[in-house]
Amino acid sequence: MSLSLFLIAPALASAPLPATVAVSFDRTHAHVALAEGAADRATGRPATADSPVRIASVSKLVMTLGLMRLVDQGKLDLDRDVSDYLGWRLRNPAFPDTPITLRLLLSHRSSLTDGADYAVPLGETLRQRVADPRAWDSLHAPGSDWFHYTNLNFPLAASVMESVTGERFDLLITRLVLRPLHLSACYNWSPCDAGAAARAVVLYRATGEVAKDDLGGHLPSCPVETAPGVACDLAAYHPGENGALFSPQGGLRISMRDLARVGQVLANGGRPLLSARAFAEMTRPQWRFTGHNGQGENGEGDGFFCAYGLAVQTLGGKGAACHDGLFADGRVRIGHPGDAYGLKSGLWVDPATGRGIAFFTTAVADDAPAGHSAFTAREEAVVARAFASPRALP
Repeated sequence: MSLSLFLIAPALASAPLPATVAVSFDRTHAHVALAEGAADRATGRPATADSPVRIASVSKLVMTLGLMRLVDQGKLDLDRDVSDYLGWRLRNPAFPDTPITLRLLLSHRSSLTDGADYAVPLGETLRQRVADPRAWDSLHAPGSDWFHYTNLNFPLAASVMESVTGERFDLLITRLVLRPLHLSACYNWSPCDAGAAARAVVLYRATGEVAKDDLGGHLPSCPVETAPGVACDLAAYHPGENGALFSPQGGLRISMRDLARVGQVLANGGRPLLSARAFAEMTRPQWRFTGHNGQGENGEGDGFFCAYGLAVQTLGGKGAACHDGLFADGRVRIGHPGDAYGLKSGLWVDPATGRGIAFFTTAVADDAPAGHSAFTAREEAVVARAFASPRALP
């Protein structure tokens, strides 16, 4: 079966069309290449390029743009022990003398794992969470050539950002990234308005059940998870205690039109947010897959991650170990994928040409068929259709 026919296979003919949106762009322009399916199946409201969606792990890249702005300002050092910023000692118990830095957190080489979970509710602290031995890889030291994709790295980095600025993450990332780019976006719906909630994409499982963001046109009563018996009192929160609150690892709600604007920052070498030096540091691979030195989010390395910088994945790897060929042309691209609650997403830019794509598609099964690469056939089909669209940029 061809990729172009995958989305309309007979077996799926009776199922609702998944919400799928793709925006293609270059360094100065953007065009809607695909927009289909319902953002809300209950009302029939269509998905558009202006529908905000929980974009999953692409959130890591956007968070890191904000962190690198603090590096540019001299407020953060990528190679300093983060314990100095946090105000308490962060160490892998198996390697107590090895410091952990922002560079290691952002490149998934910190030796942290998600074994103790990375969702830390209001009323708990990250310090408490990383005291759990399950949060650590006892076999690989921080800074070794071992990549372990770990969501928990990013709440810790967000705590560092909060500690040095004294600002809560949702407000800080708005000041550093979202507002300067004129984006109508937010983490965990804060500080988005009711208009954004009314345009939200409801995330569905492949089975049709609601997975996330069935808001009914209203903002959630509390933008963060709370521990049992704890009130949603964010005014009492001390920045730096729990950078997980606003889900910096996956909680960004953003439309594809706005995500394309983030892609244009990558296409333009970090401008207008970052210096050339900070952008080079962020996008330069810190780790490369050799076939036996990495583990992805769902198990042993399968060639999905072949090269990774500071929250930036590089596609187009060479060698038998790499299977990251989402794009049929094999050209090098930088960006990040997303995968959560039945959604697959991506922001990818060809740095040589400045051309890129921002996309999502919903209701993807956990065991969805693989494509020619380590990506799913659905993702490959969306990319192929988007670039074949007469509305795509040439």
